[in-house]
Amino acid sequence: MSIWQRLTALLSPASTSPVQTDLAEVQQIIGYHFHDQELLRLALTHRSAANHGDADANSNERLEFLGDSVLGLVIADRLYDDNPDMSEGDLTKTKAMLVNETTLALVAREIGLNTCVLLSPEEIRSGGHSRNSIIADAFEAVIGAVYLDGGYDCARDVVLRLIYVRRDRITADEAQRNYKGDLLELIQSRGEGMPHYDVVSERGPDHAKEFHVRVTVGGHTVGEGVGFSKKEAEQKAAAVALEFYDSAPNDA
Repeated sequence: MSIWQRLTALLSPASTSPVQTDLAEVQQIIGYHFHDQELLRLALTHRSAANHGDADANSNERLEFLGDSVLGLVIADRLYDDNPDMSEGDLTKTKAMLVNETTLALVAREIGLNTCVLLSPEEIRSGGHSRNSIIADAFEAVIGAVYLDGGYDCARDVVLRLIYVRRDRITADEAQRNYKGDLLELIQSRGEGMPHYDVVSERGPDHAKEFHVRVTVGGHTVGEGVGFSKKEAEQKAAAVALEFYDSAPNDA
């Protein structure tokens, strides 16, 4: 191939297509073999790498929605069976620690799933394979895909083997703390109603958007946070709010 041909190839539209991934490797990572390989490919496809047109239909966002519900049910069911003496409040807190964005991203990195997410070249250059929101969403989408491909029992096996088995380490990690839940509990104990979370601003492209969130109690701002997802920004705002209450007088 001549120098001109090489340059043409590099500058052609094909060079902007998402980096491909080895589906066989992904199936080995999660311990499940898909009957419908395209379902797995869709689960790994971030909206930045979706074909032109309807990003919801051509990306993993719908599967993420489904996988989130399947994940929550599997974890809640197993926690209920394994902890007959645990209160409803403690069950809720433990479940939140096992299914949150931080946990899913952590596990995905440990098993190598994060590098298998299909992203656009631009998203890869901006650090997409390291972004918790993208990694966690893809993990949930994969769980949703397993559910559609093999049924609930297969999805449950994946969740228990990859996530629930790590429960002791995850729940002992302070980084997994549910700041929003802790803030809600604190505010209610003080009789101050409910904390409210509002998106102050959004910036960046759709596939790499950054959210600025403010949390208010009784109309007063008690914390703000910034993250690459609303969930992350809300957790950070809640953490700041908890610090505010820790340092403020009891009548603050």
